Amino acid sequence: MINEVLEVDTVVIGAGVIGLAVARALARAGHELIVLEAGDRFGEGISSRNSEVIHAGIYYPGNSLKAKLCVAGRRQLYHFCESHNLGHRKCGKWIIATSHAQDAELEKIQAQAARNGVDLSLVDGEILARQLPDVRASSALWSPETGIVDTHGLMLALLGELEDAGGSLALRSPVEGLASTGGMHTVQVGGSAPCRLRARNLVNAAGLGAVPLTRNWSGLPETQKPAQWFARGVYFSYSGRHPFSHLIYPVPEPGGLGVHLTLDLAGQARFGPDVEWVDREDYGVDPGRVHAFAEGIRQWWPGLEPERLQPAYAGIRPKLKDAHGGFFDFRIDGPKEHGVAGLVNLFGIESPGLTSCLAIADLVQDKLG
Repeated sequence: MINEVLEVDTVVIGAGVIGLAVARALARAGHELIVLEAGDRFGEGISSRNSEVIHAGIYYPGNSLKAKLCVAGRRQLYHFCESHNLGHRKCGKWIIATSHAQDAELEKIQAQAARNGVDLSLVDGEILARQLPDVRASSALWSPETGIVDTHGLMLALLGELEDAGGSLALRSPVEGLASTGGMHTVQVGGSAPCRLRARNLVNAAGLGAVPLTRNWSGLPETQKPAQWFARGVYFSYSGRHPFSHLIYPVPEPGGLGVHLTLDLAGQARFGPDVEWVDREDYGVDPGRVHAFAEGIRQWWPGLEPERLQPAYAGIRPKLKDAHGGFFDFRIDGPKEHGVAGLVNLFGIESPGLTSCLAIADLVQDKLG
């Protein structure tokens, strides 16, 4: 029987990069705050299973949250990394057309990026051959603002600042029940130290678990409980030396940005993610998928040595539409959307969530007033 009831200004559910960024912003604004994390450590969900790319804000429809928060968040994130001496590099990326049939797609991407305030350079012919001598491409777009970041270091810095501001993190604290009534939120916490928390403000930043938390949430309107799908992507690392110093992305495919080349801060190359729609969390990497990876990569890098591809890791994106649903935006629902005072739900926070994390935190703070 859980008898202890603790009063707190604000509860944030989820200690990934979004939850930590939100909690940092709110704690610095004076909230007495606790972050609840079901896992043994912070940041072990979506935040630890991505490309660690700082996106420029290229692909998203104009005036969408993804476009606006990515562009603003990218600028904030670079400033944060520089001011906190965090590992990052503005390495830039190439978006390549592997045939003349795709050239028109690059022009569309360039136009969309311009509408979002992102300048890309279109390159072809002899210049492209000099810039990318190892790549087979008919034309390419150059994005100078794209980069990479040490995600774990970023989360450590966010956690440190939220704790310096008086906030706290409770690990192994799964949320087992939620009720919102009378301007207050009651959170039933399980784990080894079960209790109930009562808070004026509640932020649901639980990543893949954000939608499931709404199912038995008393006081949240049924119309504000969305459906969710999982898009799984696996990554393969590439052992040894390679000729690349920039990221390379093919023309996007449905559900993602295609199997692309990213780099870590040590310069190691990795490829991914692919897209597979699944009905449960599964982070295994089937070594047999290497054949499809190699076939796709060889379309633009003939010098690939497939035997150097090694299974790395898998990640899952929370989608608010299925494979045939097309673009969906971030859902960041505050009181104006659902009518519940002091509540913000974050749904479908996939890429570019990492890039946007500081801008998302600002928006959540605004929605809470």
